[in-house]
Amino acid sequence: MFQLIPIFIMAGLMTVSTQGISEQSRPSVNTRCWTEWFDRDHPSGTGDWEILTSLRNENPGKICPTPVGIEVETTTGLSIAAAGEVIAVADTTTGFICKNEDQPDQTCLDYRVRFVCHPPFCNQHICWSKWLDRDNPGGTGDWETLSQLRIQYPGSICDEPLYIEAVTVDTMTPALATGQNFFIFNPTTGFVCRNSDQTKRGCLDYKVRFGCCCDPETPIRPGPIQGEPFDKAIQ
Repeated sequence: MFQLIPIFIMAGLMTVSTQGISEQSRPSVNTRCWTEWFDRDHPSGTGDWEILTSLRNENPGKICPTPVGIEVETTTGLSIAAAGEVIAVADTTTGFICKNEDQPDQTCLDYRVRFVCHPPFCNQHICWSKWLDRDNPGGTGDWETLSQLRIQYPGSICDEPLYIEAVTVDTMTPALATGQNFFIFNPTTGFVCRNSDQTKRGCLDYKVRFGCCCDPETPIRPGPIQGEPFDKAIQ
C-alpha cells in the first residue's frame, strides 16, 4: 500500500483549456486515480463493445471492484463529444457500448476506455516530477500551464500526467491551504491563479509538480531531464 503526497488533483475530473476559458474550475482533494486504457473490441461487427465484465476477464486485477468514474475516447484521442456519435452506454456499471446501427453512416469509430479507481488498483507506482516554476504573479497571475512547462522544461514531464500538486514557492504551503481561488488546477492543463480572482491581494507565487506512472513503458517526452529524477511517492 502506498501513500500519495497530500494535496493533489487527479486527471480527468476538470477539463479546462487555457484558450477560450468560459468557466471557473475549483480544485478538490482526491485520493483516486485512473486505470490504464483498455481497448478490447473494434466496430467491425455490430459496434464497439467495451463491456466491463469482459474487460475484467481479459485484464484480471487491473480494474477495481467498484469504479467511480469512466472516461472514453477514440483510439485517435477524440472525446465522445468531439466524435459526435450516438453512444448507447457509457457508465461504471456496464462499461461502454457504441452500436453501428445508431450511427448515420452505420459505423462507430474505434474507442478505448479507462476507469477511476482507488489508488491500490491503479499502477503500482506513482512517480513525481521535480518542482517546476515558470511564472510569477507580477502580471495577471501565476500561469503554470502544462504546455508552457513542457517548453521550458523539456523531457521533465511524462506524456500523460495523472496528478498535479501545487505549493507556494517560499514556504511550500499546499495551494489548497492558502485560501486563494484557482482558475485552473488539473494535471491535463496545469495550474493558473489569476490576480483578479482574489479578494484581498494578488496571487502568491506557486510551483507545481506532476505525478506519473512509474511503468517503464510509459513514454517520457524526448529531451534532457533537468534537475532531480522523478521521486517515487511510496512509503
